[in-house]
Amino acid sequence: MGTIIFVLWVGANQANEGRMTGGQLASFILYAALVAGSVGTMAEVWGDVMRAAGATDRLLELLHAESAIAETATPQPLHQPSQAAIRFEQVSFHYPARSQVAALDDITLEIAPGETVALVGPSGAGKTTLFQLLLRFYDVTTGCIRLNGQDIRQLSLHDLRNRIAIVPQDPVIFSANALENIRYGRLAASDNQVMAAAKLAQVEEFVNRLPKGYQTFLGERGTRLSGGQRQRIAIARAILKNAPLLLLDEATSALDAESEILLQEGLNAAMKGRTTLIIAHRLATVQKADRIVVLEHGRIVETGTPGDLRKQSGLYARLARLQFDV
Repeated sequence: MGTIIFVLWVGANQANEGRMTGGQLASFILYAALVAGSVGTMAEVWGDVMRAAGATDRLLELLHAESAIAETATPQPLHQPSQAAIRFEQVSFHYPARSQVAALDDITLEIAPGETVALVGPSGAGKTTLFQLLLRFYDVTTGCIRLNGQDIRQLSLHDLRNRIAIVPQDPVIFSANALENIRYGRLAASDNQVMAAAKLAQVEEFVNRLPKGYQTFLGERGTRLSGGQRQRIAIARAILKNAPLLLLDEATSALDAESEILLQEGLNAAMKGRTTLIIAHRLATVQKADRIVVLEHGRIVETGTPGDLRKQSGLYARLARLQFDV
């Protein structure tokens, strides 16, 4: 605008003195407007280029980032029995950001093939940490974790995680249709296999009501689904993956009673014939577990069946009284 005003002022003076015609003045003003607009556009583009360059630097940093979990150079071939046996041997762990505080302290726990074990305890007791160590998001500080007798640090990450299915508390739903979201559990699965898993997980009950059925776009992060429906999608993925070890992280949290019943039917199908580890704050959801392990301050303080633990005067009995009012 300053350029246009300057050209207009100089040209007006020259036209007033007779050294320039009105048409020439109009032409110069048009040229000045074109040049000013182009320079303004170039400045905007340069700003976009600089922002893109900054974002690219960050992307390159992420692409070149290396995981703190290092795979062994010569991984052992994975034993592949039909069910998984897990053993935690004197496991202790400190998070890197809290090296003075033990998240887990001398945990020894053996889980038999096909057994359903529930992990309960107050927040911060170390339940989720056990899952993260089992998936090798972190490595143990001392001790070891064995899957079917093999130290998981001697296995490749792909082989290890391929034997584990997980239903997280907040499942991720991708920007795709229902069929492809379930197929994420096993990418090579056929449509019939996907639909069979969906039926077992009680997904078919609500998918058939969607406008295009399994081809319905579910929205970014599953915005078109309720919390219980997203959880059932995650359960269908776990059933489709058909891994021998199943991890359930608060899979029925924040659901109403009716949704929890439907979800529990899907969970029962997912748990059938599999070794299952369950994290639960709602004790009503783990009353059918084979064994309950009670954690507090990173240590195992109680182990037993739900009925046996309620007869004792320990932490589980206190939590049960608070929730069941008995």
